[in-house]
Amino acid sequence: MPRGKYVNHKGRNRNFTNPEELEAQRKKDEEEKKWRKTREGESSEEDEDGEENEAESDDSDEDESGDEKAKGAEGVIQIENPNRVAKKAHKKVTELEEDDGPQLTRREKEQIEKQRAHAAYQKRHAEGKTAQAKADLARLAIIKQHRAEAAARREAEKKEKEAKMKGTNS
Repeated sequence: MPRGKYVNHKGRNRNFTNPEELEAQRKKDEEEKKWRKTREGESSEEDEDGEENEAESDDSDEDESGDEKAKGAEGVIQIENPNRVAKKAHKKVTELEEDDGPQLTRREKEQIEKQRAHAAYQKRHAEGKTAQAKADLARLAIIKQHRAEAAARREAEKKEKEAKMKGTNS
């Protein structure tokens, strides 16, 4: 006997199955299948009368569970397994809904929202409702005032020069 948990099969003789044994096993399996079929046929004929009443009550349970037969306790207990993948109903191409446009990715949606926000900001800025627009308008008012003062000063200097010229010429 080999020691240890695992047995090493290297170096042993190989055992092959006889073709006669394989044929005999196949015939035996076929006979068992035939016997089971005949046995099921006999039992179903005898039990048909008793099962008719049970079948009516079972129809309502089968409608709820679907086309598959319930295995184990599934027929008795309603189980919702979130990991179980339900069979998807196949749809025809004509039944599929056609959307107006292609589905947008998250980045595309964010980009469109950013553009809308920027356009709305530009509109409010043009109307002068934003803080930056108010600051710009105040700055422009100061610049206009300085330019007006400078223009008035130049005009005054020009008049003084003309007055001096007239005074010196006459």
